[in-house]
Amino acid sequence: MQRTQQPIVTGTSVLGIKFDGGVMVAADTLGSYGSLARFRDLRRVRQAGEYTLLGGSGDYMDFEAMLEYVDELLLEDTTLDAPPSYTPRELHQYLARIYYNKRSEFDPLWNQLVVGGVRDGDVFLGYVDLQGTHYEDETVATGYGSYIARPLLREAYRDDLTEAEARKVLEDAMRVLFYRDARTINRIQIGVATEAGGIDISEPFELETDWTVGIRKH
Repeated sequence: MQRTQQPIVTGTSVLGIKFDGGVMVAADTLGSYGSLARFRDLRRVRQAGEYTLLGGSGDYMDFEAMLEYVDELLLEDTTLDAPPSYTPRELHQYLARIYYNKRSEFDPLWNQLVVGGVRDGDVFLGYVDLQGTHYEDETVATGYGSYIARPLLREAYRDDLTEAEARKVLEDAMRVLFYRDARTINRIQIGVATEAGGIDISEPFELETDWTVGIRKH
């Protein structure tokens, strides 16, 4: 069985940033069919197991296929008396190998992923793409956001960044992407992973925008 050989319905940038004690991931909810803004409620920030956030850009069907791989792995690890025990770091490595294997079979999953979470004090944030390229960093961005938004995340990041400050940074960066990226909308989700609070993914909400900033005053 083969998956898509080229992207069909796609999502654009996913952003991730570490803060003091946790990880935050943001993405908009638009699914583009070519240049058509076709679907406006595709949720691309998901929970995987007890500790991990996943965000994906690229082909949405392949993103769903990736989630099936993760669900199967977590189901195999589930017992009657214990939940799945994979850490965010382990799931990141697993997905890197899945994507590299699919690429090597000339049947790639057309995604770029953000993987983040916290377990036993280990705050993790990583990236995986359709070739299996993967790395860990304090800030991560996919798609157009890697060019436009990631410099903003890098400039704002510091070790003692608070959760509220991280949320403002991500909202500001997503607002810039809405202004600059023709394949996004201002309806976004934000997922938060902390040791104490576990995983929390917001319902979609709309960012306040102001197009008058682009109007030249005479």
